[in-house]
Amino acid sequence: MPESRAGADPGEAEIEAERRFLAAARAALRGMHAQVVATDTPLSDGEEKDEVWHNTVYQQARQRRAAALVDLSGVPLFFGRLDYAPGTVFDERSAGARDAERIHVGRRHVRDAEGTPLVVDWRAPISAPFYRATPADPMGVQLRRRYGFSETGGLTAYEDEPLSGPEASDAGAVAGSALVAAEIERPRSGPMRDIVATIQPDQDDLVRAPLHPTLCIQGAPGTGKTAVGLHRLAYLLYTEGTRLTRGGGVVVVGPNRSFLTYIRHVLPALGEVDVAQTTIEQLIGRQPTGADDPDTARVKADARMAEVLRRALWHHVTAPEQGLVYVDGSYRHRVAPAWIGKTVDELRGTARYGAGRGMLAQRLAHAVLLQMERRGMAPDDRRQDAVARSRPVKTMLDAVWPKVTEQQVLFRLLSDADFLAEVADGLLTPDEQQLLRWPRPPRSWRSARWSPADAVLLDELAGLIERTPSLAHIVVDEAQDLSPMQCRALARRCAAGSLTVLGDLAQGTSVWASRDWATSLAHLGKPDARVAVLEQGFRVPAQIIDYAARLLPHIAADLGRPTSLRRSAGALRVTACAPADLTDTLTQSCRELLKGDGSVGLIAADADVAAIGQRLRAEGLQATLLGDTDDALETSRLVCVPATLAKGLEFDAVVVAEPARIVAAEPRGTHRLYVVLTRAVSTLHVVHAEPLPPALRGA
Repeated sequence: MPESRAGADPGEAEIEAERRFLAAARAALRGMHAQVVATDTPLSDGEEKDEVWHNTVYQQARQRRAAALVDLSGVPLFFGRLDYAPGTVFDERSAGARDAERIHVGRRHVRDAEGTPLVVDWRAPISAPFYRATPADPMGVQLRRRYGFSETGGLTAYEDEPLSGPEASDAGAVAGSALVAAEIERPRSGPMRDIVATIQPDQDDLVRAPLHPTLCIQGAPGTGKTAVGLHRLAYLLYTEGTRLTRGGGVVVVGPNRSFLTYIRHVLPALGEVDVAQTTIEQLIGRQPTGADDPDTARVKADARMAEVLRRALWHHVTAPEQGLVYVDGSYRHRVAPAWIGKTVDELRGTARYGAGRGMLAQRLAHAVLLQMERRGMAPDDRRQDAVARSRPVKTMLDAVWPKVTEQQVLFRLLSDADFLAEVADGLLTPDEQQLLRWPRPPRSWRSARWSPADAVLLDELAGLIERTPSLAHIVVDEAQDLSPMQCRALARRCAAGSLTVLGDLAQGTSVWASRDWATSLAHLGKPDARVAVLEQGFRVPAQIIDYAARLLPHIAADLGRPTSLRRSAGALRVTACAPADLTDTLTQSCRELLKGDGSVGLIAADADVAAIGQRLRAEGLQATLLGDTDDALETSRLVCVPATLAKGLEFDAVVVAEPARIVAAEPRGTHRLYVVLTRAVSTLHVVHAEPLPPALRGA
């Protein structure tokens, strides 16, 4: 077992020495920040346009660097130390151009005024032994030290773990470290925090996985898959920053704004302040105003729609009815319809629709220029471009390769039964086509009320018409809920890049939820992705995991049963009450839980949660409703959570109201209940007046 000095014999002199070192590191960080802020690059005397641009880029980079060097209140600069054998020499990339036998590992690199490293970034190669070294393979480390900190960031304790010699122990990080266990179990409120101080070896293997191939993490509740994905992105930005920037940048895609609010502080705490975090709807950039019933949404989300849309778009390309006549003074240059038809066939499908139209214009113009040359003229490229933009060529293009928008194509598809039947023949059944058709079509595409599923179809069509800009890396969480068509939207934005795909098939709640990762990864354009499985949890107590796992045979029988290293006395309570007593029981439960530390989440069916929250406030409890404001998780310890927004969140204590109503609220309600039951990291209290779902009875 590690030798702990956090108890009766705290080694006060050693703690004071470490506190002085922490103070020096903080002062050095402030100095680094001040140096960046004070640095400026004046414009040249002439202030040429390119120099103005370069200076603007420099100023933006300087501002980002300054933001990354802000000393965050309550966030310790370092959390560990590695003592190496005497005489160990580190190369410049690992240790900052100096010989050292001891390094402090922290969230970012900190150096003093002379350039001497005080804290080494956790992502540096030399820091890897903090997470991976064992007595069996100490990786050159003699002793690993961990620190305990107060909520305000003050150093309170330390714990030493010998990794070589007779005192070395084979105890695991969680089982053998009191400080690691305390950090994992520490009550917390507000948004998600980083786990950089408690990353376990199997998690570290995924965090430090290379940029390619794409990594897919199937993670049971409480295994830290979201945190691993965010830390992997921070690691990649450290090791592959230039490549990622030049490749189009990075983005984090989450299931909803509440989830993104919950995770928004993790990357900034790791020094990465310039990462966009968005939903799939915002990434697509189309604001839906309509809605579909579940059956219609399921058809629109199906991968077969990609071929339907392709046919619908290219159906607009037709053979010419007559040839092209281009008048140049007294000359008439003619291009035969047969030649035009052959050229159209050659170009069809070889490029995107918009580019193909442009290529046809150039082919037609070139055919005209060949005739000019045969008559002794010497036209140049400017003349060819002029011909390509001329009215005769434009008229021909409009006839055989018309310019269309994605809205026009989809409007025709959903409003014209004959057109839909023609392009969907052999792909969609008549019943599926009936589901797609608008019963009362809008007057035009301009007045159409597009649904969320329509927005994805429009994005598919837009990608067929013009190239979609690509990103270098995308982290997508709760990916099991992406439809095949949503996956294709992400694939278009990451065609030359890679992804970190995070999810849990057992938590798939959408009508199109994935049944297996191989299919989803194929739709994402990454069939060769590495799939890793995290089944061992660290946060959610075993009693809660075991209770929720009763649902697994009914929702994901093929998945392994998750386990947890933690057990907590009184972690699970199930209370039956009379219908008239339900709200009183919920209120009393919340009141009791608020006497302890940490956050409390009351989760109920969406239709019920607002009324429950109103009752809690009437009883004097300060309860906020998740989704009403962006800071609901930060303004109150008690948050009322609609079941559909619970995914990805964690609370120290959770009260679940009426599981049966959560199940009955949607087609995959049992999957939703599994999500809801696994949001607690200390205490789960299930309160019900209606009978529990059969799988949960007999608790």
